[in-house]
Amino acid sequence: MMLDLIMIVGPTATGKTKLSIALAKEFNGEIINGDSMQFYQGLDIGTAKIKNKEDVTHHLLDILSPEEGFSVAEYQRLVREKISEIKSRNKLPIIVGGSGLYLNSIYYDYQFLGNVRKDITTETYKELTTEELAKILIEEKPLLAKKCDLSNRRRVLRALEKEDKDIQTTLFPFYQNAQVIGLNIERDLLYQRIDKRVDEMFEEGLIQEVKNLYLKGINSQAISAIGYKELYDYFNGKTTLEEAKNLIKRNSRRYAKRQLTWFNNKLKVNWFNVDPTNFMKTIEEVKKMIKKEVV
Repeated sequence: MMLDLIMIVGPTATGKTKLSIALAKEFNGEIINGDSMQFYQGLDIGTAKIKNKEDVTHHLLDILSPEEGFSVAEYQRLVREKISEIKSRNKLPIIVGGSGLYLNSIYYDYQFLGNVRKDITTETYKELTTEELAKILIEEKPLLAKKCDLSNRRRVLRALEKEDKDIQTTLFPFYQNAQVIGLNIERDLLYQRIDKRVDEMFEEGLIQEVKNLYLKGINSQAISAIGYKELYDYFNGKTTLEEAKNLIKRNSRRYAKRQLTWFNNKLKVNWFNVDPTNFMKTIEEVKKMIKKEVV
């Protein structure tokens, strides 16, 4: 039996991209982006966007200008279309990324109803902290609160613009034969890898990448990404460059912790503990597991 799709999840800096390339080559697959910030053109270094696609077809990278907004409902529609298209060519769809709510909207039978957003909400709640907004959402719209990353201000605001009836989901997978693979690394080592990745991003030109967006006056959903908002504060004179860099590392580590919590609680994941010094072992273990699922 052919798998409907493979989904590769896990915190940042665990090797998801490398695994996705290996699986695409092994199982005749095409890769669909599951990282919400890699949709945007010009956000390359800070989002760790893939540089060498190794002749594997990738979808939903660089599909938006940084000024544009994008919703989970729009992502769900595009991805389900891509999945059908890829399967019609007898190829295997492989979704890879770390944006939990986006990936959940594909795995489960999410149904989005009503209007996407009303911009007045941002102005209404501008004096409240994210924590205060989350408490309001939990009290007034508990169903939406369960589907929302309560630490993400933009997503909490969007949820407040909706009604509980605007989103419906079941606990059953939308695709009956989907395989969710999770990658994880021992915590201290993961944090070391994250810090090293941030240093490498600065060496590759992250400051100039963000400065290009800043000089264009772009202040949009895209700039909420880690690495961009901190450097915007530096350009605005709110922090020193060293402080901004340290904040990027700290916020990236915290994000990785939230990703692990999300995937452990929201998805049925087959976890693989990664040894970065022998990543091929992980690749072979994942291949072996998948081959058991393909009859």
